[in-house]
Amino acid sequence: MDYYGTLGPACNNVEILCEMIKEGMTGIRLNLSHGNLDDNKEYIYNLRKAEEITGIKMKLLIDIKGPELRIGKLKNNLTLVENENITLGEHGIPVPKIIFTVLEKNIKILIDDGKILLSVISVNNNSAVCNIERGGVLKSNKSIVIPECKIYIPTLTEDDKINISKAKEYDVAGVMLPFVRSKDDVLNLKNELLKNNCDDIKIFAKIENKDGIEKLDELMEYVDLFVIARGDLGNSMNLWELPVAQKIISEKCIAKNKPFMVVTQMLDSMHNKKVPTRAEVLDIFNAVIDGANSVMLTGETAAGSYPVDAMKYLVKTGNEAVKYKNKQ
Repeated sequence: MDYYGTLGPACNNVEILCEMIKEGMTGIRLNLSHGNLDDNKEYIYNLRKAEEITGIKMKLLIDIKGPELRIGKLKNNLTLVENENITLGEHGIPVPKIIFTVLEKNIKILIDDGKILLSVISVNNNSAVCNIERGGVLKSNKSIVIPECKIYIPTLTEDDKINISKAKEYDVAGVMLPFVRSKDDVLNLKNELLKNNCDDIKIFAKIENKDGIEKLDELMEYVDLFVIARGDLGNSMNLWELPVAQKIISEKCIAKNKPFMVVTQMLDSMHNKKVPTRAEVLDIFNAVIDGANSVMLTGETAAGSYPVDAMKYLVKTGNEAVKYKNKQ
């Protein structure tokens, strides 16, 4: 059983990383949506130093940009107030221009794993005026999902290709590919890895929309491990449908003897609280009982107040599930 954290400001400290490793962490994710490998040298250096001190090697996963949409660089965080209007694009919040080719009046836009919800009022070639239906604090580089629209985006960005070319240098164990839509996405990544003599690096396919679920069968032979990424996956459907989607992916992976990971909001309350909710520990337990080979924390260790405690609860709960499962 693997237990992953995510690198970020909250755990960018050798002592904290050592404590997370001692609690049972076996690997860690680096989110490259906010910068390239070279921009994250300090994080990786501290991780390697913690490995030296503990004598335990971590599996470093890089989560590349892939075919996803994100908010551009903001000068400052913005507080979006419900029922007010904002402009995306020209003279407003920076977003990829490609979205204006598909937006229409009344289309919904989900930002930051659905924390913010916008509804389009009007749109032209360069901008869109939107009503804020669900507000919140908007930060740079947060995810954008438009569930009603399909937009073709190349599998890999130029930054992705640069990062893959340096994966060996940074001793990367696996690449997480977001929004996998078909086997072509996986083959594009596989070819890029081969081109850079990285064919031993594992491919972690993130299932984040209905396209990915529909193509699971064709993906099986090309993917090393599936990631049930419940943030954006939950944006692609009614939230009450998400548990069924998780079960379907789990069952298909088990039937094909394919490893899978469950991720997103596993201990979300521990961003600010030292003890998780009962529902959260049950979520971890049930994910393992359902066959997950690994579970991962994201913001809980990257930006939360209690990264070590969060890792402790993840590992101890997962281990309890493993013990229970082995008794059956």
